[in-house]
Amino acid sequence: MPAQALDVAGINFADSTSVAGSELKLNGAGLRTRFAVVKVYAIGLYLPQKTAAADAVLASTGARRVQITTLRDLTAEQLTDALIEALEANHSTAEMSKLAPRVAQLRSIMLSIGKVAEKTSIRLDYLPASGTRVIVGNEQKGSDIAGEDFFVAVLKIWLGNKPVQADLKDQLLGKT
Repeated sequence: MPAQALDVAGINFADSTSVAGSELKLNGAGLRTRFAVVKVYAIGLYLPQKTAAADAVLASTGARRVQITTLRDLTAEQLTDALIEALEANHSTAEMSKLAPRVAQLRSIMLSIGKVAEKTSIRLDYLPASGTRVIVGNEQKGSDIAGEDFFVAVLKIWLGNKPVQADLKDQLLGKT
């Protein structure tokens, strides 16, 4: 069954998009909350093929996209710290050591955003030829972060063994 466009907290996620010349399908979309009531962001996951298995998403190759739209004002520090904390929760100390230079690059890129106003669009695109690209609005921030393993590490924020929010993991996998 093909994915349908989804509306999450007033944010529309198209049923497909293109990254690096590859057509991607909306796998799922959901709402990140804090304390079960504070809406933080809406997020969609775009993949070459729709799948309901986290392991299959993490093992997949090729272009992919994580699309985030903030639902409240945040500081770059708040958003960055939350992402890094979730990365650490899903990786061993040794894995984080291997990722450290690229995590530092992501931190620097994210902190350069400054204030993250409500309705800010942040795309994390994986481009097979160059790595993970951070796009805020329609502007690329920083240089691409090398390695498909880094993009997979980022995906584990939402799809790992300790996802930032369990029901959000299911939503991104199209299970709810």
